[in-house]
Amino acid sequence: MLDAAALPALPTVFGALITVALWVYALTAGADFGGGVWDLLARGPRKDAQRQVIARAIGPIWEANHVWLILVVVLLFVAFPPAFAAILTALHVPLVAMLMGITLRGAAFVFRSYGPATGPWQRWGTVFAVSSTVTPILLGVVLGAVSSGALQLGPDLTVQTDFVSEWLAPFPWALGVMVLALFAWLAAVYLCVAADDPDLQDDFRRRAVAANLVFGAAAGVAALASIQGAPHRFQVRFGSARAWLMQAVTALVALLAVAALLRRLFRLARALAVVQVTLVVAAWVVAQDGQLLVGQLGLAQAAAPASILAPVAVALALGSLLLVPAFAWLYRLQARH
Repeated sequence: MLDAAALPALPTVFGALITVALWVYALTAGADFGGGVWDLLARGPRKDAQRQVIARAIGPIWEANHVWLILVVVLLFVAFPPAFAAILTALHVPLVAMLMGITLRGAAFVFRSYGPATGPWQRWGTVFAVSSTVTPILLGVVLGAVSSGALQLGPDLTVQTDFVSEWLAPFPWALGVMVLALFAWLAAVYLCVAADDPDLQDDFRRRAVAANLVFGAAAGVAALASIQGAPHRFQVRFGSARAWLMQAVTALVALLAVAALLRRLFRLARALAVVQVTLVVAAWVVAQDGQLLVGQLGLAQAAAPASILAPVAVALALGSLLLVPAFAWLYRLQARH
């Protein structure tokens, strides 16, 4: 019978697939969450027009984007069952709250879109916007808890901590605010392209610049919080010249994106925003240093046997022949919308 040592590259392959799915989820569903943030913060004489642009931009594809999160969960469950069990057990409170936010958000968006234009029905818009704001924070809290090293396992890989202290700490919540600001930034840049009216473009342009500034501040707070809250992560992110270079490149891309916005080069700003998000995701993965649970479970240690991973890899390859072209076509149709 095959074991994990027979195909040593498979755990790394599945780890890379989870990373790619998270990256696509950030670029697609992340922007949808950010759109809800700007729906909540819509102000001024053009607030109704702002909300119409947001609804038009995210309406056709937003629920489909959750496929990537489902893919992350399924791959974690199948390929790394000990890590799946530990994360779902220790972080069940923020994870359940996050799933509730996703569910409420979807239901509220539909009720607001298709219900009568009366006060009670339009209150669903508030539910949609608040859920869109809270859910990214909880996603960041979960990612922060996973990368903090606070989640402790026993010799039999069962959770030894108290199910609260892992995530109810400064570093995970700082990372949550950072994720929220990143999604809001991405959404505002996308909406600059989606809006046809120059005044609306200026509204979203100002919001984009503000969100990127908040993201930079939140990243600084998260870095300071990681000194005590995630020391391994701090050492990897700031302990070498290569790490500092990566931080500098990310900051440069962010500044270039803001400069493109100020010059009304919206499509260039969108491309640079995508690069910025990609670098942020890459930095998080690098800080994990090949571990699923920092200090507890590495990829190889948590991986299922090769007798399971190999057929799952084949199934994924075959499924991608349908999934990837379908999503490419969907996004192409959305670009024409």
